[in-house]
Amino acid sequence: MLTCDICGEEVLLEEDMKTHLLLSHLENELHCPLCSLSGVSYEELCFHISNAHPERQQTAQGAAHLISPSGSSTATNTGGTEREKPQTSQSCLARDSWDEVGDVSHTGATGVTTDLIQPKQNKTLESGDSSSGKTASTKLRLTTGSPETRQASVRHFNEDSNGPKSQQHNKAKQKRLSLTRRAGSPGSDLALARQLQQEEEEQRRRQEEAQEEKEFKKLQRQFGLDGRGGYRRQLESTMERAVAKGLMAPSEFHCKRAEMMESLASGVDDGRTRTQGVVRALHEYYQTESRDCVHVWLSADTDHYCSSAGDKGWGCGYRNFQMLISSLQCIDVYSSFLQDKDVPSIPRVQSMIEEAWKEGLDPQGASHFNQRLQGTRAWIGATEMYSLLTSLGISARIIDFHQPTGPGSTHPRLFEWVKQYYCQSSKSSRLPPRLIQTALPPLYLQHQGHSHSIVGLEQKKNGSLCLLVLDPGSSVSDTRKLLSRDTISTAVRHVRKFPGSLKHKQYQVVAAHGILSAEEKQISILNSRTLCAERIP
Repeated sequence: MLTCDICGEEVLLEEDMKTHLLLSHLENELHCPLCSLSGVSYEELCFHISNAHPERQQTAQGAAHLISPSGSSTATNTGGTEREKPQTSQSCLARDSWDEVGDVSHTGATGVTTDLIQPKQNKTLESGDSSSGKTASTKLRLTTGSPETRQASVRHFNEDSNGPKSQQHNKAKQKRLSLTRRAGSPGSDLALARQLQQEEEEQRRRQEEAQEEKEFKKLQRQFGLDGRGGYRRQLESTMERAVAKGLMAPSEFHCKRAEMMESLASGVDDGRTRTQGVVRALHEYYQTESRDCVHVWLSADTDHYCSSAGDKGWGCGYRNFQMLISSLQCIDVYSSFLQDKDVPSIPRVQSMIEEAWKEGLDPQGASHFNQRLQGTRAWIGATEMYSLLTSLGISARIIDFHQPTGPGSTHPRLFEWVKQYYCQSSKSSRLPPRLIQTALPPLYLQHQGHSHSIVGLEQKKNGSLCLLVLDPGSSVSDTRKLLSRDTISTAVRHVRKFPGSLKHKQYQVVAAHGILSAEEKQISILNSRTLCAERIP
């Protein structure tokens, strides 16, 4: 073990002792012997002395004595007289020579002795060393110069010390000192490991927060909660772009905008995306075509509503509700109960859901949307459909097919449930006819990202089932192909959905089945606080 003579710290190797002396004593305690400059590094002190106190070639009284790495020196006479060899080079101190440094002093013009650096207190310079040639250092005679010269040199040194190289040197020195302190303290490896682990955890936490924020903004945009405006704003923006591209005349823009404002004020859908008589056309088709079907069930007459420029990308749930309302108005049980005979517009449907929330329906869903849907592009799903029907006094059920029940991620249990739904209308024990037109409303079918309306079911000779589905994503022109005998055979292919076509992980079905009394409605409102679906399986 080696012990530092200055501070008493113990180290194992000689190289560690040199590093300790350099970092703990030399770089922290260097000061200029000729002026008040102190607290600088070794290179900085050399630069200062060479500029502020240039060496003179002749011997002068009051010269300062510094250390040279050459290994030769001249004996110092404390009486104030000196005899030394002439020096021809400026001071250039090397770090590797500081372990040979002894006591150094100089006598100024006033005869006052100023002590310089004493990194090793157990070594001193003796006059006899000069004769043997094995001295520890060489004296350099530097004049103090005028006060103006010293001030200019110090100012130049301060400017240079603020440069990039000096800043990098200071940072490196602080890092070395920090590592030296850590290495000398007990348990430093464990403390350093813990610090590094904390820094990694903090960095990982910040990355996770940034990723969560990015995903949250993506979901807000996807579900229309990012403040971009609702149906009206989207329709206006679409028409403005059409005018800018020359696809729409300004006069046409103003006319359509006026019609839109009138429709929004009335709360009634303008019917531009409606196709009537779709189920009737399917009934006529199955009377003469598709003989490979053993049985075909159809719901009550339903109008098709497709997405428009004002709700493209987010309005499928609202359009399916419009299809359901158009069918309920054709069924005697519901038509006499529904006061409004008109199909509401999308903004009106949004206000109807908000009114249902105010009644106490689905408080969790209301909180999810911050109690507000109007003026947004928010998606709605099965729970909002349930709230709408319950608010209107219509009994509704949510059936949740939460996992696949067949090979290849298919849902045969969903198809079987739909068959049971349509078979409830024929209670006769005899074999049902091939084509059955029921008085049942269509079913609302929801999966991740989209929704449809089930208006019928096919059963093939081999026993396989096929859903008949109206998609809000289908355009008016494509849907109207079902109304023509020349094109219905091709168009009906887009209506059929076989088990292999429904491979989403989860599906939810909303079914309307009867009218609620006042007491039953209040019970449904209370039960919706913890809204539960019927899970199959």
